Amino acid sequence: MSALTAAAETASSVGYPLVFFGVLVGSVVPVVPTGAVVGSAAAFATTSNDLGLPTVLALATAGALIGDLITFAVCRSGGPAAVRWVSRGQHADRIEEVRGQFRRHGWQIIVVGRLLPAGRIPVLLAAGALAYPWRRLLPASSAAALLWALAYALLGVVSGGIFDSPLVAVLTATLLVLLVGAVLNLVGARRRRAVPEPEPEPARCEPA
Repeated sequence: MSALTAAAETASSVGYPLVFFGVLVGSVVPVVPTGAVVGSAAAFATTSNDLGLPTVLALATAGALIGDLITFAVCRSGGPAAVRWVSRGQHADRIEEVRGQFRRHGWQIIVVGRLLPAGRIPVLLAAGALAYPWRRLLPASSAAALLWALAYALLGVVSGGIFDSPLVAVLTATLLVLLVGAVLNLVGARRRRAVPEPEPEPARCEPA
């Protein structure tokens, strides 16, 4: 076995688990930039033969789906302490806003919440609080995870198509994903601030 073949096998044996567990852990404990994991892996797969892009996409989708299902299970069946742990750092008014949207749109909010930065946790909290049925959540979450993985893999493919160096492509894909996430977060924050709060209804005097 040549040194090149051994290096390729080493890269795949490390890279594939890193993609899956990186996305899975980041979907349960949002401390890992999962989009950057997918984008950089896709960029590396585009510029080298060590990773396969379809496999990266499949593993990223599976990791995102399993992570979302675990988070939903905690929100739906976990105790108050577990729900507080999931909702840490979330604003109560934002969660209530998403809960109202969830009642009106259901599965569409699951898809949108997965694609938008900082939108996944409020949606899963709302779904768990409303006891959204598993039979409806599973197909919606599957479609959302696939679209999410495709979107971030596409950013990596674009970076890999521009640069021939795997290292430069990975760094560019990571920066591009983080930049897109920051822009979407900024747009979402401005949109929420622009929505006027409902004015309180004037008190009416009842006849004596």
